Amino acid sequence: MGLLDSVVSALGTGGNSGIGGGQGDLLQAVMGLVGNGGLEALVAKFQQGGLGDVVASWVSTGQNLPISAEQLSGVLGNDTIAGLAQQLGLSGNDVAGQLSQLLPQVVDKLTPGGQLPSGGLGGLGDIGGLLGSLMRR
Repeated sequence: MGLLDSVVSALGTGGNSGIGGGQGDLLQAVMGLVGNGGLEALVAKFQQGGLGDVVASWVSTGQNLPISAEQLSGVLGNDTIAGLAQQLGLSGNDVAGQLSQLLPQVVDKLTPGGQLPSGGLGGLGDIGGLLGSLMRR
């Protein structure tokens, strides 16, 4: 995950600098979720949690289906949400709510052709471009 950390830092999104309200920290946390086991593992977790159709919409080239904070917490687990909340200095509900908005965008941007990238993190392509496009929203 060193590459992701360097890109996020280079874009000035660490801490509360960069994009407003700690959004850079949240984006870094999302990229950590993607980097921890790869995008394939994250997608599999959603499929195992009964939300395969939702995550498939994020990967596909069509419209992204929404996910609620409760659904996201159910898939990622309360321990993961609590750990992110502690890391970000937010409540678990706030983290789950913000992740439910950001995670579909990240997965969508990481799969522009409607396919999961091959080769783990090495197959993610232009991480800097991804982060830059997400921060301009």
